Amino acid sequence: MQIPSPPADANLPEVDPVITEREFERLVPALDAADDAELDMPLESIEAFERRLAQEQSDAKPQEGQAAPLDTPALADQDAAEEIGDAPVRDTELVAPLPSLDQFEVTPVEFAEDTTDEEQLEVAYKVDVEGLDAADKETNASLKGQFNSLSALKNGDGKAANAAMVRARLDEDEQLLKTILESEGWYSPEIRSRIVPSRDEKSNELTAWLSVTPGKRYVFSDIVIQADPTEPPDLISDNLALKTGEPIVAERVQGAEAQIAVALPENGYPFATVGNRDILLDRDTGEGVYTLPVDIGPRGRFDGFTTDGDLAFDANHIRVLSRFKRGELYDSRKVDDLRKALVATNLFKAVSVEPKRSGETAGENSEYVTLHVHQEAGPPRTIAGSLGYAAGEGFTAEATWTHRNMFPPEGALIGHAIAGTQQQGAGVTFRRSNAGKRDRTFEMKAEAFHNNYDAYSAYTGRLAARISRDSTPIWQKRYTYAYGVELLATAETDYDAETGDRKRNTYYIAGVNGQLGFDTTDDLLNPTEGFRLTALVQPEATVNQGFNPYVRARIDGSTYYAVSDSLVLAGRIRLGTIQGVGLYDIAPSRRLYAGGGGSVRGYAYQGLGEQAPDGKPVGGRSLNEASVEARYRFGNYGVVAFVDAGQAYSETMPQFSDLRYGVGLGGRFYTNFGPIRLDVATPVNRRPGEARINVYVSIGQAF
Repeated sequence: MQIPSPPADANLPEVDPVITEREFERLVPALDAADDAELDMPLESIEAFERRLAQEQSDAKPQEGQAAPLDTPALADQDAAEEIGDAPVRDTELVAPLPSLDQFEVTPVEFAEDTTDEEQLEVAYKVDVEGLDAADKETNASLKGQFNSLSALKNGDGKAANAAMVRARLDEDEQLLKTILESEGWYSPEIRSRIVPSRDEKSNELTAWLSVTPGKRYVFSDIVIQADPTEPPDLISDNLALKTGEPIVAERVQGAEAQIAVALPENGYPFATVGNRDILLDRDTGEGVYTLPVDIGPRGRFDGFTTDGDLAFDANHIRVLSRFKRGELYDSRKVDDLRKALVATNLFKAVSVEPKRSGETAGENSEYVTLHVHQEAGPPRTIAGSLGYAAGEGFTAEATWTHRNMFPPEGALIGHAIAGTQQQGAGVTFRRSNAGKRDRTFEMKAEAFHNNYDAYSAYTGRLAARISRDSTPIWQKRYTYAYGVELLATAETDYDAETGDRKRNTYYIAGVNGQLGFDTTDDLLNPTEGFRLTALVQPEATVNQGFNPYVRARIDGSTYYAVSDSLVLAGRIRLGTIQGVGLYDIAPSRRLYAGGGGSVRGYAYQGLGEQAPDGKPVGGRSLNEASVEARYRFGNYGVVAFVDAGQAYSETMPQFSDLRYGVGLGGRFYTNFGPIRLDVATPVNRRPGEARINVYVSIGQAF
């Protein structure tokens, strides 16, 4: 390339020469004729130059004990770097003295100021996806919705540091679209992408453009199951929810295989395994051959149990918890039920149940399967407490100490104490859960307490025993029952009609009781649908200046209807009666009362019914109650509007007359163990002596 010379008339600045022309001529040696001839000779090749250089270096290397030649860099002193000597230094800057440190100036380095996030996001972009609508019409899944939720471009909120970052996100989304389409059966899609600059010169916004042509949707042409024969023969095919001719959808394939993995253990094949599928696609026809290997393993029947680890109880009690017998066909659902029952004992921090082959033939082409239970016992002791308030009852605080397995298996010892405005007491309870039978509980209780209510004041000692099958928050049961005996000795104040005063009488009471329950609701503490019925019968006898037998009976019913996901309507009714004895021959604590948080809200506890001349309730031999609630829930909170009605009567049968009504509003805070409720109610047609406002706080719905 030739650099053009400036024109002759160009005005160039004058530059002083570095050295004079005479000095240049003096310093440059003159060339003789031999030098001129040397300059005209052709250059030697690189190979020749390297050979000559190697030879010269070899000739110049001194022998051992010989001084280096004077014409080599390494002189006799073996120093390759030699001092210049007296050669003149013509650069004045090099010979000038260095300045002192106090005169040395350093220009500080200036750093760029920190930029905000908005300044760093230099590129804005938008996303344009074409062609997914056609695929969306062929499937129930929203492919565009899946793409938008997973897209790197969408997650970037239309901002990037530079165009390269936009390109990287675009490449990632192109692969994402391919994966989404393949999951729905489009294995040969055509996807194009590019970055389009803005047509507006004033805007630097880019468009990340994706175009999708789904192409042919692949379908099953054949479904092949590689497995040994099962019993029944169609066990696998009936549970494989895939058909020839339908699209190859990944979610349906995975779901169908999972169903086989569940169905085989539920029908006697505990060791069945589903292998890796193979789908052979034909791109010319758009069809695929699906092959699934299944190892069904031996058909099994239940045998016994083995257990190890930190034991809470032995294998014999594990058999009590199981709902199957030896020789029954293996069913994984029954194994899951046993695992839940073990967890429900609250005795383990970890527990597992796994089938093991026994190798023992069980007949009918099957073998016995042993269940191995690994136990890791947890802390058995618990301390708990509760606090509540209700109008007419005041504040109540209760504490319990429990050792859940002091007498294995599942023999619990419980100590409890209560201290409240109107109730104080303490007691001890022995409870054996799953006593000889699954879900059966045996309980013995001894307690002493003092109650001081408007209706009566009592000092009571109680002994009771009970066998029951009750619902719990973990195991809510449709049918429940309970029966037992109890003995009471109680000294209670009662209104004396002859003297008009209240005096303390001593009663000795013995009785048996039986209870039946039927429950179709969906939740124990917060039902939203279904109904409940409970019937209680208590034949008793009281000894107090005579022997007085009688029967106490009560029936409760409640129903629940979900108007919507947020609104539930609930209603209840209660009827009670005491037959066979006069009112004043019954201990006051065994009579029937109405009013309070679990009865008719708006009135004091036990505040309804016949009143003595001193204005205090005396209780009755029958009662009727009813309640209606509208429960509205939003998130973990809720509000309740309610109307309660009821009355207690001295007659032995409910009279349904002189009903008293209470209305109010309540708040609910929903927790994982049930709702906490706060109800505020007022009586309708309030009478003298009745409070205008009554407040109730407790755990669980009112009914």
